[in-house]
Amino acid sequence: MPASSPCIRLCVLDPVTGLCEGCGRNRDEIAAWGSLSEPERLRIMAGLPARLAAATPEPESEPAPALA
Repeated sequence: MPASSPCIRLCVLDPVTGLCEGCGRNRDEIAAWGSLSEPERLRIMAGLPARLAAATPEPESEPAPALA
């Protein structure tokens, strides 16, 4: 049975956050992934959506039109 992985093959490390833009893992997690236990991989994977959301700036909203 293959190890669980969040990789979506969009492997680009953000220079500011240090996170992979595809999966949200950092360089150390990616390097150690094969040697981690399945419970540890699942624990990391559970936090990746929140990590990516926190690292992604929200789009700026447009100002409301002025009333005439």
